[in-house]
Amino acid sequence: MPKKPNQTFEQAFTELNKIVTQLEDDDLTLDATVALFERGRLLARYCQSLLDSAQLRVSQIGEDEGEAPAASEDGKPPTNRTLLL
Repeated sequence: MPKKPNQTFEQAFTELNKIVTQLEDDDLTLDATVALFERGRLLARYCQSLLDSAQLRVSQIGEDEGEAPAASEDGKPPTNRTLLL
């Protein structure tokens, strides 16, 4: 099991993008591909949790100021799943 990231969102997202590029471009062994994929999934979940936390903080700030929660373009409340790998 890969270790949990201890990075900023920007660092984790940059690493995730590098992994995606490697998976798309390099001629990797099966073991290397699986290891990169596993690390990528971990980073994607980590980035998503940071985005969810930031979205919650922004919503709470808006609620504290009496604003209604923001809706997405289709009028539905925003979802928690915005980053997928």
